[in-house]
Amino acid sequence: MDISEVARRTGLPASTLRFYESKGLIKAVSAAGERRRFAPGVLDQLALIALGQAGGLSLDEIQAMLSPEGALRVDRKLLLAKADSIDATVKRLRAMSQGLRHAAECPAANHAQCPTFQRLLKAAAGRVKQSRAAGSKQKNAIRPEQEGWRQG
Repeated sequence: MDISEVARRTGLPASTLRFYESKGLIKAVSAAGERRRFAPGVLDQLALIALGQAGGLSLDEIQAMLSPEGALRVDRKLLLAKADSIDATVKRLRAMSQGLRHAAECPAANHAQCPTFQRLLKAAAGRVKQSRAAGSKQKNAIRPEQEGWRQG
């Protein structure tokens, strides 16, 4: 099938398909002097790429798991490491969700008087301190001055 048919069936732009081909993720069966044509199995390969990306794999990690023929070579250690990373993220987000719910529903007249909210603040301050000490530059980290927080 030609590149426009693959693009239509997958919803991916032709430029993405050409990029995937240049990275060795998919392979055209013909392209010289005509539109790129792909074997029907390319749809399964593209579904695998989408699944890998949804699981947090980079294109390089996905490419390393594909043989030149497009067959899958599963890197079980990598998949387990990604699953562990997702589990840690879910745990952190669940704790954040619970903290936000508590702050929204806290019966204390003032959050400064709420022991649970104070523990959350101390935990957050500890993470900020560790992050800065490690020299990491987190894209999504919010600095107090960005949010109008004041020390007091």
